[in-house]
Amino acid sequence: MPPKRPKTEIENVLQPGKTYRVDAEKYAAAKAAYLKALPAGPPGLTAAEIMVGMVAQLPEALFPGGEKAGWWAKAVQLDLEAKSVVQRTKTTPLRLHRA
Repeated sequence: MPPKRPKTEIENVLQPGKTYRVDAEKYAAAKAAYLKALPAGPPGLTAAEIMVGMVAQLPEALFPGGEKAGWWAKAVQLDLEAKSVVQRTKTTPLRLHRA
């Protein structure tokens, strides 16, 4: 059996006070890629636009072919919103930018 990989706790802005344990290495890589793709201020980008920029930055060894990138993008988004690093705009479609 392979050794267990380190975990990190993340938050969810939609569920205050609740945390989730996820793979620390994948989270760190996804967070770095997400922040690199995210603009500094309004009007921001849609989730689909962020995904395009993020997938290009993900390490192939952890995310072969961008595998599960959408799940990780949403996990990073909700965690960073809970930590007030990312902010939503009140538009349709939803747009995001750094706080």
